[in-house]
Amino acid sequence: MKYARFLSGGRALSGHLDGGRLIDAAGVAHDPARVQFRLPVDPPKVIALALNYHDHAGELGLTQPKEPALFWKPNTTLLPHGGTVIYPRGAQFMHYEVELGVIIGRDARRVKAKDAMGYVGGYTIGNDLVVRDYVTNTFRPPMRGKGWDTFGPLGPYYVTADEIADPHALRLTAHVNGELRQEGSTADMIFSIPELIEHISRFMTLQQGDVILTGTPKGISHVHPGDVMTLEVEGLGQLVNDIQEEDDLAEPITGQESREGEWDGR
Repeated sequence: MKYARFLSGGRALSGHLDGGRLIDAAGVAHDPARVQFRLPVDPPKVIALALNYHDHAGELGLTQPKEPALFWKPNTTLLPHGGTVIYPRGAQFMHYEVELGVIIGRDARRVKAKDAMGYVGGYTIGNDLVVRDYVTNTFRPPMRGKGWDTFGPLGPYYVTADEIADPHALRLTAHVNGELRQEGSTADMIFSIPELIEHISRFMTLQQGDVILTGTPKGISHVHPGDVMTLEVEGLGQLVNDIQEEDDLAEPITGQESREGEWDGR
């Protein structure tokens, strides 16, 4: 099932996708093109992976890590489908990164890889935006490069785990203004989803609703104010966000809204 949270008629709602329409809890149908999407989940935390695709590490001229290279994606980066990404003043090289987002379905601590998929609630699309200017040492968390407000779009849907037969065989693409810029497959991940859950849960409790961004394939390129990014992961829909110069926005769009009668993500 594909679930979404959205605003329609001034109300915060949740619903599931059926025949191209969003059906809310009252059974009312909504046109996805006419609603304002909210974040598919409010994650307690977002953990991201650097250099988790063989070809992306090669693209950057870096050695593949011997264990998962983790960093935090601050919750202030989160932005829903349709929200506007802020282009920081002075940035020289800012780029998108299409990623499979794994949503944890129940608390996980010291989980073995063989059991790990039972803790996955579902999936979404993530865009791990980065100002590459500030990523100068891969042995330190790239917080300044990846932690800007609005640099973590998620959505549009929470796709339940049973909808995806094999999350390690999904095509990923990123288009900018309709031009294909990035293409890859989750089959090329260095560390699989079970390996990531086992590794992280050894030292940290993964909570229900947490999101793990599993890395990106090669194909990064510069984006500019005025560009529109369309990211797709097979079976999960399309995550679309535009970019505006920092000075053009009075305030950042964070995607944090009040809640009313919404699906709880279980």
